[in-house]
Amino acid sequence: AKKARLFTMATTTAILLLRQGTNRSRNAAIMINFPTSGATLSHIQRASWSSSGAGGVLRSFSSASSSPSGMSKGEETSPSTTSPQAISPDQNSSDHIIPSILELSKAKLSTLVVSTASFGFLAAGGPISWPTLAACCAGTALCSSSASTWNQIFEVERDTKMKRTAHRPLVKGTISPANAKLLGTMTGVTGGTVLLYGTDPITAMLGVGNIALYSGLYTYLKPRSEINTWVGAVVGAIPPVMGWTAAGGSPLDTEALLMGSTLFLWQFPHFFALSWMHRIDYGRGGFQMVPVNDIQTKGDRTAGLIMRYTGYLSTVPILSTVLDVTSPMFAIEGIALNAYAFYVAKQFDNERSNSNARKVFLTSLWYLPSFMVLFILHSKTWKNEEKLDDENAKEEWNALLKKWISDVRSKGKELCVHEVVISKTAAEEQNSYGDDKEGVTNGGNKCPVMFSKSTAKSSVEVAKKTAAVAANATKGIEVEKQ
Repeated sequence: AKKARLFTMATTTAILLLRQGTNRSRNAAIMINFPTSGATLSHIQRASWSSSGAGGVLRSFSSASSSPSGMSKGEETSPSTTSPQAISPDQNSSDHIIPSILELSKAKLSTLVVSTASFGFLAAGGPISWPTLAACCAGTALCSSSASTWNQIFEVERDTKMKRTAHRPLVKGTISPANAKLLGTMTGVTGGTVLLYGTDPITAMLGVGNIALYSGLYTYLKPRSEINTWVGAVVGAIPPVMGWTAAGGSPLDTEALLMGSTLFLWQFPHFFALSWMHRIDYGRGGFQMVPVNDIQTKGDRTAGLIMRYTGYLSTVPILSTVLDVTSPMFAIEGIALNAYAFYVAKQFDNERSNSNARKVFLTSLWYLPSFMVLFILHSKTWKNEEKLDDENAKEEWNALLKKWISDVRSKGKELCVHEVVISKTAAEEQNSYGDDKEGVTNGGNKCPVMFSKSTAKSSVEVAKKTAAVAANATKGIEVEKQ
C-alpha cells in the first residue's frame, strides 16, 4: 500500500508539472534572429513569466522550417535579413509541445523497452502484483525517456547533418537545450525513484545504470568505434532482466539470462538491417556503424553478421527447453519462427538491397513479440499449478490471466498436428490391447505443450510394452520358420 501511494503521488506530481508548464508556455513570446552569415540559427526567448520553476521544462521555441538549415526558402536566399520575426503564442500550445516532448523521449522506442520489461515480469509467473508491475513499467518508461533525451542532447550537432533526424526537437529548436537537460534529469530521477520504492533496489540500479550506459558509453562510442552496436545491444538486453528482478527473481537466474540473451542477439539483425537502409545518412552524421564502413565490400560483413546472429538466436528456444525453462513445444515452434527469419536473412545475403534489408527489419518487429508470447505460454513457471494456490486464484486479475493462458494452451493443443497423431495412435493402441488401458488412458495429453512427468512415465511404459509385444511376435515368427 505504501508503494502504491508513493507511485500515485509521483505520477500525480508529474501530471501537474506538465499541465503547469503547458499553460505557462502559451504566454511565451519568441523571437528568431538570423545572423548575416545565414549559416546558423539563434533563438532568443523573451518570456513574460519567470524562467524558474517546473513550467520551464515545457517551454518551447518556435518551430523552424523543414529545410536543413532551419530557414525557409525565402530566408535562405536572403542571408542579410536581420529584422526579428515575431512568433504567435498559438504556436506554443500544448498541441505543439507534447509531440515534441514525445519525440525527444523517443516514445516508440520507450514503448518497446516497456514491453520487454513487462515480458520479464510476466515470465516470472503468478500470482502477479499489479502495483509492482505498474511501477516497473512506469519507472522503465521514465528511465528510457531520460536516456533518449540525453542521447539527443549530446548528438544534436550530428543530428543536424542527417535526414532521418533533421526533425528532432533540438534540431528544429522546439525545445531549448536547457529545457531538454531539465527534462532528462527529471525523468531520470523520477524513474529511478519509482523503481526504487515501487520495485526493489536491484531493478532501480539496473534502470539508472542503463541511462548512463546508453547516454554515456554508447553515445560516446557511436562516432568512434563499431563496438557501439554491441554496447547498445547490452542496453537493450537489460529491460527484461529488470522485469524479472522486479517480480522477485535474481538477475543471475537461468530465465533472466535467457531473456537477456534473446534481446541481446535479436538486436543485431534488427539494427544492422536498419543501419544498412540508412547507411548513407549515418555516414553523413559521422557514425561508425558496420554498414557505413561496409559499403566498399558491398555489405559482406553486414550480411555475415545478420546471418550469424540469426543463427545464434535460433538456438535459444532449444536451449530453454534443454534447461527445463520451457516445454518442448517451444523448441518446435521456435524452429518454425526462426526458419522464416533465416529465409529473409538469406535473401539479404544473396542480394544486399534496401528492400531485402527492410524485410529483415520488418521480420524482427513481429519476431520479438511472437517470441515473448510463446515463451510465456510455454514457461514452466506458468505451468506449475502449485504456484497459484486457491487463495491467489480468487484474485480477479490473476484468475483471468491464468484462465487466458490455459485457454490459449488448450486452443493450441487442438490445432497441434502431432497432438492429433499421438491421440489417434493412443486410441489405436487402446483398441489393440483391449481392456489393458494402463499407460494409454491419457493419450490426449501427450503433446509436449502439456507434457509432464506423469505422462512421460506412462509414455515410457507404453514404449516398453510395445517393444515387448514386438519382441514376442518376432520370436513367434522365428519359431514358426524353424
